[in-house]
Amino acid sequence: MSTEPWMISHSIEVEIPFHDVDMMAVAWHGHYVRYIELARCALLETIDYNYPQMEASGYHWPIIDLRLKYMAPLRFGQKVRVEARLCEYQNRLKIEYQLFDAKTGTRTSKGYSIQVAVNKESGEMCLASPRVLLDKLGVSE
Repeated sequence: MSTEPWMISHSIEVEIPFHDVDMMAVAWHGHYVRYIELARCALLETIDYNYPQMEASGYHWPIIDLRLKYMAPLRFGQKVRVEARLCEYQNRLKIEYQLFDAKTGTRTSKGYSIQVAVNKESGEMCLASPRVLLDKLGVSE
């Protein structure tokens, strides 16, 4: 974890299951989104602001942008370390991801997701992150 209270990171390990691979034993590219979602939820848990807490606080946080770059294939049975790092919080929630082979440390993929706060009652997108997120991050702005 960084010295800045809001700069948090978290990593998880995923083993590529058989049902995620094609006939060449390579993980289908769409499953990578599931792997980063697992890491994102684990990251949000560290600040006690995962999806149930978001909703309870009166906000939805839809993903509005998602990018992934595939550098090396993931294969059946491979153990992968998925790192998630919060890099923006003020007007949106931007989380960067890196996937590494757990055995060799070789980076296999990288990307990011962007979420915005939407008021649950009005359905309006917030132009700044709500106070509840800042409180969870320990930011006094």
